[in-house]
Amino acid sequence: MPQLPQHAKRSAGWMGLKRGHRARPLEWCVEKGIFIISLSAIVTTLLIFVFIARESLPILLGQMDSSHHQQIIAVADIDKHTPEELMKYLKMSKAEYEEMDRDTVKLMLEVKADGAKDQTTDKDAGVNTTSWRYLLSPHQWSGYDKPEYIWQPVSEIQKFNIIPLIIGSLKTTLVAMFFAVPLALGAALYVSQLAGNRTREVVKPVIEMLSGIPSVVMGFFALLVMASFLQNVFGYESRLNALVAGVALGFAVIPVIFTIAEDALTSVPRSFSQGALALGASRWRATWQIVLPAALPGVFAAVILGFGRAIGETMIVLMASGNASILSASPTDSARTITATIAAELAETVFGSHHYRLLFMIGLLLFAVTFLANVAGEIIVHRLKKRLEGRA
Repeated sequence: MPQLPQHAKRSAGWMGLKRGHRARPLEWCVEKGIFIISLSAIVTTLLIFVFIARESLPILLGQMDSSHHQQIIAVADIDKHTPEELMKYLKMSKAEYEEMDRDTVKLMLEVKADGAKDQTTDKDAGVNTTSWRYLLSPHQWSGYDKPEYIWQPVSEIQKFNIIPLIIGSLKTTLVAMFFAVPLALGAALYVSQLAGNRTREVVKPVIEMLSGIPSVVMGFFALLVMASFLQNVFGYESRLNALVAGVALGFAVIPVIFTIAEDALTSVPRSFSQGALALGASRWRATWQIVLPAALPGVFAAVILGFGRAIGETMIVLMASGNASILSASPTDSARTITATIAAELAETVFGSHHYRLLFMIGLLLFAVTFLANVAGEIIVHRLKKRLEGRA
């Protein structure tokens, strides 16, 4: 093989060095750009969490009072109260209070006293429905025969019990998971281990195409077609319920679980299944007893991500669940989820009101549930990996 002259080698080395110096600034810019994008995503997530937590903080700390009855300050008693007490009573800022003279303050007290005469005589008017006791526990409201869990923000006495919303979210999510997990995992096992190449090339894209269907389209299909079909099959009374919403939600969850589980099953070395087949095991037995346990961490991660996708879905459950805050364990009864409640009611609330703060609080609750589910899933996946690797 002919050798390059020494000066040619030095020239080639110099040109390579120059190209390296030219590439380094570009590589540095790309690396910093990726780092900035990743950091901005983390910061944005934290800012969203901080904003939601800030808006719901008065509810979390018990600083809000939704009761209608309050002590009336008579005009004759104006000198018995401090300016701070008068500002709080009149719901004014310090700047607004200082702009008014004494006669104006007296007039405001008279107007406040006249308005108090029209207060409701309902025995529940003095209840602070934003306190944790009434948010989580049943209460026997006026006109009810027994203590009830009620979410009814639009009424003379606002009721904010969040238990029906939690139960509704869990019902629709569990129905979706019971429907989606067997189908998605079965499809992943078949496509990754049992199907031929031509079948795999057709089935896999078709299942993954489900993720491209907009959730509003899926909800519309559930509202018009699926609800009537399931009602005719099972004969239940409520046409829109947690079952309809859960099945429709399952179709949105299937591609998420399928894609991740199929990747986990495909990544298992072929030698595992080939060794089982060489020992006389059938193809299905090798898949079920050898490949699936080896891919269990990835499969479990797929199920956890599917759970997070299901519990955070809004449009499908808003259109197909019936949106009735009923405390019932039956999936054939109408339900109201946390996400549907936020989507339906937030635009109609007054900024800073009790209802406004409560919606942000249940949004924070949903965020916490999803976060804890992901953390628990990560811990379990890590332990499964250690066990499979023989380290535990």
